[in-house]
Amino acid sequence: MKQLLNEDKIIDSVKKIHMIGIGGSGMCPLAEILHSKGYILTGSDNNESDPLKRVKNLGIKVFMGHSASNVEGSELVVYSAAISKDNPELVRAAELGIPTMERSHLLGALTRKYDNVIGVCGTHGKTSVTSMITQILILNKCDPTAVIGGKLPLINSNGIAGKSETMVCESCEFVDTFLQLSPDITVLLNIDNDHLDYFKTMDNLVASFTKFIAMGKKCYVNGDDALSLKACDNAKVEKITFGFEKTNDYYADNIAKGKFGFSFDVCKGDTVITNIKLHIPGHHNILNALSAFAVAYDMGVDARGIKDALEKFTGAGRRFEFLGEYGGWCLADDYAHHPTEITATLTAAKNLSYNNVIAVFQPFTFSRTALLKDDFIKALSIADKVILTPIMGSREVNTYGISSEDLAKGLPNAVVVDGFENIANKIIETAKENDIVITMGGGDIYKAAYIVKEKMQ
Repeated sequence: MKQLLNEDKIIDSVKKIHMIGIGGSGMCPLAEILHSKGYILTGSDNNESDPLKRVKNLGIKVFMGHSASNVEGSELVVYSAAISKDNPELVRAAELGIPTMERSHLLGALTRKYDNVIGVCGTHGKTSVTSMITQILILNKCDPTAVIGGKLPLINSNGIAGKSETMVCESCEFVDTFLQLSPDITVLLNIDNDHLDYFKTMDNLVASFTKFIAMGKKCYVNGDDALSLKACDNAKVEKITFGFEKTNDYYADNIAKGKFGFSFDVCKGDTVITNIKLHIPGHHNILNALSAFAVAYDMGVDARGIKDALEKFTGAGRRFEFLGEYGGWCLADDYAHHPTEITATLTAAKNLSYNNVIAVFQPFTFSRTALLKDDFIKALSIADKVILTPIMGSREVNTYGISSEDLAKGLPNAVVVDGFENIANKIIETAKENDIVITMGGGDIYKAAYIVKEKMQ
C-alpha cells in the first residue's frame, strides 16, 4: 500500500483546480491526467504553444496572462518551479487561504493513484527510455498514462492519460525532485557527475538514487555501470540487470551498424529473444532500447510487438531530432548538455556517413561549465567544427569567472557567436554539402535551429 501524504489528502478532497503555467511541457500532461479523472480545471499562461492548444482542445478554460482574479473559485492552485513567489495568482491564493502545490508534488500524488508506476531515472537517457516504454505500451494496446520530459512524436505531446493502472513517469534527480514520486518499478540507466552544485559529492548523488529505488519493489539497472549497481544493491530490492556484458539478465549481442542506427539481438541467458533494428543513431540507444524491452517483456508484452514499436521509434523531441536537409547538409537538434551526453551524440553523428560534424553548443549554467570545463572541451573536440554561444546562466550568477571563450581556447576549430540570428547565419555560412549540424544544449539553443529552418526554406 502506497503511503498517503498530505498532498494526497488535498487531491482527494478538492474538485476545482487552477494551474498556473498550464501550457508548460511539464504541466500539460498533468492537466490531461486530472481532466481524465474528472477534476474541473482552469489554467493560465502567458504564451500560446502546442501544449496549450492541446489543453484548450480538452475544453479546459485557459486565461491568457496572470491575474489575481483567475484563482477565485478554485480549491487548489498548482504551479511550476518556474513561477515566481510574487506571481499575482499565488499571492491571491494565499490571501484567500487556497492551498497551493508545486508541480512535482502534484505528480507525486498522481503516482499514488496508479497500481503499476514505472519510474525511469538516471543522469542520461530518461526521456528516450520513458518515450520508448510509452510507445511500446501504446502500440501494444496497454493504454498507459505517461509523463515524459520531451515530446513523443507518436502522440505529439509530453504525456498521455490512459485508462489502465500503468503509469510511465520520467523521474528526475535534480534537487531530489524524484523523491516526491511513488514508483512500483524503477529503471536506473546510469549515474554520472551532474547536479553536483546541489548534491556536492558523488556519494550523496548515489544515496539519492538509492532512496528512489527503495520506494519500489523491483529495479531494472544498467549492469555495466558500477555506481548504478551500487545504488540498486543498497536499496535491497529485486534486481534485473541489462547491458552489453553477457553476465546481465538481458544483454545485447551480434551488434551491427545500420543505416539509421544499430541492430542487435536481445538475449536472455542462452536464448535470443529477437533482433531489433533501431532507427535512432548512437551506441547508447542500444542500452536504452534494451532497458525498455526488458520492462515491457516482463510485463507480458509480446516480443514481436515490442520489436515493432522500437523499430518505429524515431526519437523524442530534442533527442537527436532530425529537423531537415538544406542545400545538401543536414540539421539536427539535441538536448545534450553534459559532457557524457555530448560525447554520445557527437560519436553517434560521427558514425553516420557525413563529411563533417558541426556542433553548435550552448553551455548551460556557470557552475557546470566551470566544474566540467576540461570534460566539455574533450567532448566537443569530437566534432570537426564547433560554434559556441555565451553561457546560459539560468538561475545562477557567474561567480566562477568562466566564459565560453575558455572552452574555445581548448578547441582547434571553435568560434563564439552571440545572438540566435548571428548563430543561424554562421551555421548557414559554415555548413557544406554532406555535413551535419547539431544544435545542442539544455537551454534554448533550438531557437537558432528554427531560425536556420526559416531562412533556408
